[in-house]
Amino acid sequence: MKLLRVGPVGQERPVVMDAAGDLRDIGEPEIDGAFFASGGVARVRDALDGGRLPLFEGKGLRIGAPVARPGKVVCIGLNYRDHAAESGAQEPEEPVVFMKAPNTVVGPDDEVLVPRGSVKTDWEVELAVVIGKTARYLDSREAALDVIAGYAISNDVSEREFQLERGGQWDKGKSCETFNPLGPWLVTADEVGDPQNLAMRLWINGEPRQDGNTKNMIFEVAEVVRYLSQFMVLEAGDVVNTGTPAGVALGLPGQPYLRAGDVMELEIAGLGRQRQRVGQA
Repeated sequence: MKLLRVGPVGQERPVVMDAAGDLRDIGEPEIDGAFFASGGVARVRDALDGGRLPLFEGKGLRIGAPVARPGKVVCIGLNYRDHAAESGAQEPEEPVVFMKAPNTVVGPDDEVLVPRGSVKTDWEVELAVVIGKTARYLDSREAALDVIAGYAISNDVSEREFQLERGGQWDKGKSCETFNPLGPWLVTADEVGDPQNLAMRLWINGEPRQDGNTKNMIFEVAEVVRYLSQFMVLEAGDVVNTGTPAGVALGLPGQPYLRAGDVMELEIAGLGRQRQRVGQA
């Protein structure tokens, strides 16, 4: 099942895509933490299967992020062996954890802004995990997978100078305005199946830059969620970005960082496609 939110910024309506590709009004106020915590996914699936959801009358509308204002965005760094190598970093013995401001989350085709003073804005195609219920101190792979509501594409846009050369935490190179396009859909976990065999690609101005697969993660999705739950409470509606494969500007010859006017396109098998034009803050 594919859940999404359509409409202008701040006026998005939650809908579901049916088997024919048509949008259906789900009759819920939002797709957010309260939606997931109250069994919203099961309610929508039951109504969709029962033919009780009306067609959504709206063509050509903007697609927003499939989750409204996550409570937190937790990220895992250096989680692909080839990306760690291109970054000149050792493969981590435990997941590298950092946070990203929730207000970085924008729609999958919204403009991404190069921050003021930035010369090293970079791209990262990632598998995002959307948490469906409260998780604390999970003790198994099965328990971790059970708290996942679904998956989406995330572009973990990063400013490398802010992140790596200005001291302190990574967060300030990750939390700039518009730095987390998400969507177009949230695909429920049952439809995705195995999250460890999803092809992922990214292009800049039509040139292929990243070509990877989630099977090459150092720490798999279930382990990431289990691990995080030992250090923080994950809540319904939270988003976890699980890392990126090789091919980011940081690791390419000449380091071709983003400039206003560039176009990013990215996709993950079964999760749809994003396209962002780069602007200047």
